[in-house]
Parts: sequence; C-alpha cells; structure tokens
Amino acid sequence: MVVEMKKNVLIVGAGGVAHVAGHKCAQENDILGDICIASRKQYKCDAIIDSVKRKNHVKDKTKKLYSRQMDALDVPATIKLIKETNSQIVINLAQSYVNMSLLEACIQSGVAYLDTAIHEEPNRVCEDPPWYANYEWKRKDRCKEKGITAILGAGFDPGVVNAYCALAVKHHFDKIDTIDIMDVNAGNHGKYFATNFDPEINLREFKKVWTWIGRKWVMEKVHSIKMFYDFPVVGKLPVYLNGHDEIHSLSKNIDADSVRFWMGFSDHYINIFTVLTNLGLTSEKPIKTAEGVEVVPLKVIKAILPDPLSLAPSYTGKTCIGNFVRGKKDGKKKQIFIYNTCDHADSYKEVESQAICYTAGVPPAAAAVLIAKGSWDVNTMVNVEELDPDPFIALLDRMGLPTVVQENPAPLEESVRVR
Repeated sequence: MVVEMKKNVLIVGAGGVAHVAGHKCAQENDILGDICIASRKQYKCDAIIDSVKRKNHVKDKTKKLYSRQMDALDVPATIKLIKETNSQIVINLAQSYVNMSLLEACIQSGVAYLDTAIHEEPNRVCEDPPWYANYEWKRKDRCKEKGITAILGAGFDPGVVNAYCALAVKHHFDKIDTIDIMDVNAGNHGKYFATNFDPEINLREFKKVWTWIGRKWVMEKVHSIKMFYDFPVVGKLPVYLNGHDEIHSLSKNIDADSVRFWMGFSDHYINIFTVLTNLGLTSEKPIKTAEGVEVVPLKVIKAILPDPLSLAPSYTGKTCIGNFVRGKKDGKKKQIFIYNTCDHADSYKEVESQAICYTAGVPPAAAAVLIAKGSWDVNTMVNVEELDPDPFIALLDRMGLPTVVQENPAPLEESVRVR
C-alpha cells in the first residue's frame, strides 16, 4: 500500500524558536512542501522569511515561503487558515496559552499537530502533576478516533531528551533506575539580565518544583537543591533541581524509579530572579497601579527584558543538554550520559540565532520531516518517548544537533539543599 506523504507546513509563532524552525523547514522543503509562517504580528513572520532568504536556505525554489496574520485562539479562523494554506502539518511554536485552541483546530481540520511545550492557562502556574493529564491527554481519544497525529513536546527539553530516554531503553539498558536530565548554558550574552526564551513563559516555570522520585511526585521549593556536574566540553557547572514538562510524561511512559530535571543558573541570575520574585514582579496575577491601570507584573518584566533573539549576535560559548542514565545491562550496573553541545556563534553564523533557540527550533522541523515521510505519522497523540528514537536522532545529526553517548561519564555529585 502506498502511503501519501503529508505536505505543506504551517508554523504558528514568530519568536526565536520559530525563527530557527523556519530556516530548518526551508532547508527541508523538498520534503515538507510550501511553508507558511503565521502570527499575530505578521511583520515578525516576514523578518524570519527575510533571514531565511538572506542565508539562501530555501532548498526548493519552486515551493512557497510566505506569511499570514492570525489569532491562534480563534479556532474557526485557524481552521480557515489551515484550509486556505493547504497545510497538512501544523508546528505550534507560539505561546503555550494557545496550545489547546491550535490542537482543536488541527483535530477538526484533520491535520497533524506538534508543539514544543505543555499547555498553560494564563492565570495558572505549575498545576498538579502530571501536567499533560490536565489538558493534552484529555484529547488523546479524539485524536485516535480521527487518526490525527499529535506529537507533544517535540523541542529539545522536552523533546530530544525524551528521545534520549527511549534510546536508553531500546539500546543501552535492561532496567533503568534513575534519569537525570541536565541543561546548562555556558554562554555569555553581555546583558545585565536576560532570559533565553520568552521571558514570560520562562519565568513562569520557577514557581514550584514537581519532580518524580521513588515512583511518586515530590514537591520542592524553587532553586532549593543544587548540584555540580562536570559536563563534557563546557566543564564543571552548578545545576538546580527544577520542574519541567518532560518529567510529566516520562514518569508514565518510561519505567524508571526516578526522573529529575536540573537546570544551570549563575549566582547572578539566581540573585536577580530572587529579588524580582520577592518584589512580586514575577507574578502572573493582575494588579492595579495608583492611576488605576491594570497590569500583569510578569508582562511588564517581559516588556523590559531583551528579546531573546536580539542576544544572538553577541552570544559566545556553548550549551550542553543531556540525560545521565543509571541502571543495569546484562545483570551489571551501567551509567551513560547522552548529550548534545551547541555553539552560540555557530548558530548565529548558520541561522542568525543563538544556541538555545537553535536547540529548540531544529527538533520540531525534524519531527515534521518524519511525519511527512510517514515514520512518525502515527495517527494518534503521543509524547516523543513513545516513538522510535533512531530516525529522529539520525536526522538531528544531519540537521545540526549531533548526539553523543558517553560511556562511564563523570559521576553525579551529591546534591545539597541551599535554601
């Protein structure tokens, strides 16, 4: 039986991650077909297209690369846009508040959907775990009934690190005891304070820490548990126990006693974040100024801080993101570190971006290629760890994010409670 490949991609969003995905989809448009980039601010979409053309990244010049204005919360209008653009794959790289609206539009339109982050409601943060059960998984039966491919969390973390877990299960372990996902940025952007993603979404993560330890959910205070690790390439750096999307699906889909997520922060970052939080400036709750104007403090902070993509030209250094996995193989204890390193300067040279956006933007483009070619067109809703990791990791190697599997890595140090 000949399976018809899905063609034509609608990228929703025009931030730093969409910028990279736009480049990478254009480089694969002989497979993906026409590419439309759509956002509330069409001029930002046009800026991405200008960058793609400036770097001569449109592989097949006969295919269209164009922009549209859209409100992703408007489901009927989104369905109309999907039909007008004849898009069969929708890559959601917009703010996570629109996830369920976009997913609904894809289900009703009968097209594939993928995103890179969990759905959030503007007035709720760090809801009870597992997060995916609150919104996404409630729609899984509908996706299966209608044969809709919906791939959740197809960025790097979540995304590639989920595939690393699947890789560990498939090739390296008979039994997994613990998974420690670690993400560090050994880079310097030259700004006093900045976030590497949308500041509003980035800072919302740091409200409470839900982690999976001893096969149960444990809640810890933010930035309260610290550990140092001697990373390949970038060296010994501090990481803090953090809550993150991938734990909420890995706890269900990977048979492991514990799954923890660690993120690297400098002392300077922790100090600034602590002051902002203590002043109430990272709050998502609306307040009124003395003049009676209603504002959300977190949105004010977002307006003040630099656009993440603007950091790219001056960024130096590298990122390292990987999974430290411990378990048994053939009855013997084993531990490995599966990781990627990405260079800020190289990312800017290739796609006019910084490495954090690069690591998040390449994977959804790769996932779209696998949907188009059929190997990941699974006609149901899945998280990345439920898919075959081999074609994904092989494609990422070719597209600029090579994976390294380090046997007998530097050991994990004991974590300490710091607050």
